[in-house]
Amino acid sequence: MPELPEVESARQVIERTALGRRITDVDDADPYVSRPHQPGDMRDALLGRSLTAIHRRGKSMWADTSGVGRSREPGPVLGIHLGMSGKVVFADGKGDEIDGGDYWQRGRAHGDFRFTRFALTFVDGSRLLFVDPRRLGRVRLDPPVEKLGPDARDITKAEFRAMLARGSAPVKARLLDQEAVAGIGNLLADATLWQAKVNPARPVDELSRAQVDRLYEAQHAAVEEAVEGGGVHTLAMVPARIPGGICPRCGAAMLRGEVGGRTTFWCSREQRR
Repeated sequence: MPELPEVESARQVIERTALGRRITDVDDADPYVSRPHQPGDMRDALLGRSLTAIHRRGKSMWADTSGVGRSREPGPVLGIHLGMSGKVVFADGKGDEIDGGDYWQRGRAHGDFRFTRFALTFVDGSRLLFVDPRRLGRVRLDPPVEKLGPDARDITKAEFRAMLARGSAPVKARLLDQEAVAGIGNLLADATLWQAKVNPARPVDELSRAQVDRLYEAQHAAVEEAVEGGGVHTLAMVPARIPGGICPRCGAAMLRGEVGGRTTFWCSREQRR
């Protein structure tokens, strides 16, 4: 499932390719991906505008839009959530892929856009496509991004300590709470806890100050490494998240269980309870 690093890669695709281009057509015919809007609603709202900036907090993206014609009144915000299999592709007027989402390739043939669920066409014929085979992503106007917590890439140490200072939830469950800290998914949480040598089931009120600080440093390091590497799958611990996996740091067996409702892996030696 795309996590913060993959969404940041998609945000960069839009920033590199799609800003400042006037929108001449919108394909919003998929009523599920475009919920709660009806087909044609986003087309009516976006025609004649351009994307002026693209933002990300956690696993959510949204783009500001311009006024129409000479109007300086900005348009609606366009929100994009990748879901489990979504990717953003920029294609030229001939339909050739120019940029977008290499982490998702998995044998997809070049130019195969049959799973496109939403698309913007620009004045020069180029297109920004939201491709989503499993149809679990979402595109909508004016998304409620104010409900998200601080971004995992930008959260301060003070904010991180405060986030872990309340309640008694398992630490992994708190890391996955998007209203507490936005952008940490299942793999990134496991990688962070592994790097910090903290058991994922430990209640947050039992964490020492040193453990909290290790978690903060580990989370930032994991996010930056994954962004630079092209996705969470590039982190050292992730290939060991399999039955019979071996800890890549100490060679001990990796254990598997469920924490916070999610399948979880941890080192049997270095992440003891």
